[in-house]
Amino acid sequence: MNNTKKGLLIVIAIAIAVLFLLPLLWMLSTSFKNDFEAISANIHWIPQQFTFKNYTYSLSGDNSDVPVLRWIFNSVFVGVAGTILVVAVDAMAAYGLARLDVPFKKFLFPIFISTLMIPWVVTFLPMYMEFSDFNLLNSYAALILPYTGNAFGVFLMYQFFRSFPNELEEAGHLDGANKWQIFLKIALPSAKPMLWTLAIFTFMSIYNDFLWPLVATSSPDMRTISTGIAIMQQGTFVSSFGKLMALTSIATVPIMIVFLIGQKYFIKGVTQSGIK
Repeated sequence: MNNTKKGLLIVIAIAIAVLFLLPLLWMLSTSFKNDFEAISANIHWIPQQFTFKNYTYSLSGDNSDVPVLRWIFNSVFVGVAGTILVVAVDAMAAYGLARLDVPFKKFLFPIFISTLMIPWVVTFLPMYMEFSDFNLLNSYAALILPYTGNAFGVFLMYQFFRSFPNELEEAGHLDGANKWQIFLKIALPSAKPMLWTLAIFTFMSIYNDFLWPLVATSSPDMRTISTGIAIMQQGTFVSSFGKLMALTSIATVPIMIVFLIGQKYFIKGVTQSGIK
């Protein structure tokens, strides 16, 4: 590739990056404007009257109508708990299918993976009735358990464990380790990049989910941040763009922290799995 083509590709990449960053920059800019300037037809990327009132209002903790801190806690708690369950269950399921003599696994695996073709929203009514029968609606169990059976995670981990070197397992057997010890002490540490990749994808999916938390919860205290923002878009907050953008900016912080923590392993895991 000559320098001209390389320079052109860099310019195109920068232009695309700026295009994706514009909504984020507009969100941050609006979050520091007062309500009058936020709904003004004149576009100002830099606020004329810089204010932190939108953030202090959202984080004050004494707004009974807008319990932002409780919504953020719910989203983070549900995201972390759900991610831990998904990673643990999917890793065990994938290792069993890839490395152990599970009966009928050649037939079970395609059937299990074929569930990826079923739209998530189709399962809402059966899940709602099931959680209703067990009186689990409007609880953390209803917000966490539906995400546990993740066929994508099993497929992702299966691809890694299928190519796991036999020599490492045989070395473990020679040292007297049983299958459970080999899984915990040899296979899992080797799969750290894939586990981080699965964890970040899962946390983002649970944290950003809107429909199921909206269906499964009715109490304001059990809402997540995504459904809370939807509530703020109604009633007295319909014209409070500054407060909405401040809340949305706050909501992005946990996602960014999780990504920054696992960034190194995430990139390595995506490279190994071939996810584009």
